[in-house]
Amino acid sequence: MKKRTLMTTLMVAALLCGGAVVPAVQAHADTTTQAISSSSSTTSTTHTISKSYVVYGAGAPESAYSTLNSTMGVDSSFEKLTATASDYEKYIGNGTTTNAAMISSVAIAPSDPGSGVRVNIKKYDGESNITQVTAQQYAMVAQMAGVTDVTIVVTANRAVSGESALTGVYKALAADGQNLDSQNTSAANQFLDATQGAINENSGDSSYPGKLMAAVGNVSKQVAQDKQDGQTDDSAQIQAILTKALENQGIASKTSSSAQTTIVNALITFRDSPISSSKTYVNNVTNTINNVKNSTGDLMNKSKNWANSEAAKTAVKDAQNWFQKLIAWIQNLFN
Repeated sequence: MKKRTLMTTLMVAALLCGGAVVPAVQAHADTTTQAISSSSSTTSTTHTISKSYVVYGAGAPESAYSTLNSTMGVDSSFEKLTATASDYEKYIGNGTTTNAAMISSVAIAPSDPGSGVRVNIKKYDGESNITQVTAQQYAMVAQMAGVTDVTIVVTANRAVSGESALTGVYKALAADGQNLDSQNTSAANQFLDATQGAINENSGDSSYPGKLMAAVGNVSKQVAQDKQDGQTDDSAQIQAILTKALENQGIASKTSSSAQTTIVNALITFRDSPISSSKTYVNNVTNTINNVKNSTGDLMNKSKNWANSEAAKTAVKDAQNWFQKLIAWIQNLFN
């Protein structure tokens, strides 16, 4: 029992050490079926958050909030927000939608510095209601938008595609005082559609989304590094880098040429966005690549390594008064 208590305390401390999730994009609203830390290079900034938030979709009835909270591990310490159609138009900007279409909900909490982005998609009342967007897609899109060192939990009270969840992530960051560059978020959101076709083509392979998003992350890292070294990669060069990255992940033959072309186009948009000039992006995306590349299914945050970090060990001394506030969140993530 003492060992279990100590481990939980260390994990809480790890969360407290850090502090992390739009317009010409293809993302859509849901379809039915600081202790703020930020670092920048030139005009681009990587953000994390100072506290925990829960953002309910406006289409989720208040009668579902209790189950949503239980599903996502939300307690009274989480600042509560609602993602509306107006928010979707502001942060995603791909046409109009309605409050009723804003169904998916998200919880977001700060995690250990250097942990990148981790995402869990949780079942609601035993049902897998996020039917399209994968945990790995959410993680890499958030990282490419300029978010890092957070854990995000996504769920919905009924079956939806899951696109509008990103609205909640961006709204939580705005509420925390983190202003993401709209050009960066626009480029990041484009990857949702750019990668969806390939993922749909490989729907029977649970390891494919992690491998694909790791490959895309590695290409974005190389493109950003080349740009910072004074070389602007053209479409043919980006295609060559992507082909090699897909081969390294063992999925080149599984990724159609049309899907690759769509991804290359999204990478060109990324290349031209401010975040590709950020040295911190190159470092931070590596952490998220490591999170997604070996992950399968909906639960990415199963790591047991947080308790071993030096930051976590140091933070234990200061974490005791936060223990009860975040214990329910930690236990839920590791279920």
